[in-house]
Amino acid sequence: MRYDAHITTIIPALNEEPSIGKVIAAIPDWVTEIIVVDNGSSDNTAGVARDAGAKVLIEPRRGYGQACQCGLTHLQNSDTKPEVIVFLDADYSDYPGEMDLLVEPILSGRAELVIGSRTLRSNPRDSLTPQQRAGNSFACALIRLIWRTRYTDLGPFRAISRTALDQLDLRDRDFGWTVEMQVKASQQRLKIREVPVSYRRRIGQSKISGTLKGTILAGTKIIYVILAAMIGQRFARI
Repeated sequence: MRYDAHITTIIPALNEEPSIGKVIAAIPDWVTEIIVVDNGSSDNTAGVARDAGAKVLIEPRRGYGQACQCGLTHLQNSDTKPEVIVFLDADYSDYPGEMDLLVEPILSGRAELVIGSRTLRSNPRDSLTPQQRAGNSFACALIRLIWRTRYTDLGPFRAISRTALDQLDLRDRDFGWTVEMQVKASQQRLKIREVPVSYRRRIGQSKISGTLKGTILAGTKIIYVILAAMIGQRFARI
């Protein structure tokens, strides 16, 4: 284990049979536990992940946040008590080998939440769709306007200390899970860092940005989460 710390990786997956084995194989060997949450796949995602050495959980209720929460619930009910939890996608768009860039600031006490920013290193035009670029820019600008926290990305590749994650009490169960984490981290003044990470075109089609319906639903939910948090915060001050 790196720095004698217990580090768990949670990977939500939906029909990612062609890519999930590559993702698991690329995860550094100092990661203590790899959890893949199969979110209702109709292919052999679960079997490939299990054969690659991951702990596979089945969560039939659809939703990115629902899958992440399934992984966290498993940790709460097990003897495993990781100091750091890393989230990444199952589509092989992230570079798991760069995980130390996310984990080290937390283990050294310099951060509680570390976001892997795809826009700080990669040319986003090479990997992000136009709708991803537009959505990221708008959401980050809105968060900065309201909470004065400067984010450049809502990327899924991120690490957070277990203590900080418990403190945030995330509730969203679908597209808004990642932005809710960033908004609540800003509200609670956590130590937040962004680090540049590499990014490549995913294997297969995105369930969100790859379809018009997914793009609209995700964009609407992200804006809703931000505005709802702002309104809730203002009412709490009354």
